[in-house]
Amino acid sequence: MAMEGHHTVGRHRKPPVPKVRRGSVIALTGLVPAGLATVTGAGDGSLADKVTATVQHQLSSDSEEQLPKAAAAVPAAAPEPLLKEAKQVGPVGPPQVKAVAQPDGRTPSARPAGPLGMPGVAYDAYQNAEKVLAVENPTCNMPWNMLAGIGRVESTHGFGKIDDNGYPIEPVYGPILDGSLYGNNVVATSDGGDLDGLSGSYRRAVGPMQFLPETWRKYAADGNGDGIADPQNIYDATLTAGKYLCSGGLDMRDPGQQTRAILRYNNSMAYVANVMAWETAYGSGISPSPAALPRI
Repeated sequence: MAMEGHHTVGRHRKPPVPKVRRGSVIALTGLVPAGLATVTGAGDGSLADKVTATVQHQLSSDSEEQLPKAAAAVPAAAPEPLLKEAKQVGPVGPPQVKAVAQPDGRTPSARPAGPLGMPGVAYDAYQNAEKVLAVENPTCNMPWNMLAGIGRVESTHGFGKIDDNGYPIEPVYGPILDGSLYGNNVVATSDGGDLDGLSGSYRRAVGPMQFLPETWRKYAADGNGDGIADPQNIYDATLTAGKYLCSGGLDMRDPGQQTRAILRYNNSMAYVANVMAWETAYGSGISPSPAALPRI
């Protein structure tokens, strides 16, 4: 995140103040503040003396002030910023990890759909994560469509209904990992349950990219620049998934290393095949064949 720089203005010596002769008053009248030239003999001294004194005073000002002030009571306008469009992407420092309660009555975003009908907000989030990771971890070479493959397999992009801010209309939760479902691990933890909504001894994965709370806290990223890393927000979840997959110096251009990264999500080659099939599909715009999607 960019930090605004601080610029120090150097000190300058003032040039010697030129002497103004009374005979040069007419030539310098263009420097006289508006209205002074119309003043008639109020007080002591002639008009020429007053004009000369005024011009002499203005020429003794700081050499960086090129134009006379229009009126002493009017403050100088603040300088225009050099880059009007520049803005800070987000707050500096690690994001606050928490789940943000969303209001009722939200509706899915009306943005145009992305490739193969994925929600437009999800498409934007995947591309945003690719761009951020290209700067933060350029050797990973993470493509947006690989993240889209993960999002498709994990939650069908937040169940396909996401609001304009990147939150699923209904929070996304995985099954409780207490061993009651065949094929699921048992995950017992002392985590407080503030991310997955559970106060018991077991956990469940959360958000459109399905993170366990402990893993989320380790890799949590702020994908939309609001200072918060919320696993339910698809911008945050997608960037965090990218960080997780890239960790350990893996390069997604290498099929073997990409496979290792995907296995971190689910230690199943059928799972890897599904993610890669959807990755290819989103990159080509052609839906994968059923044969390319083995049962996980």
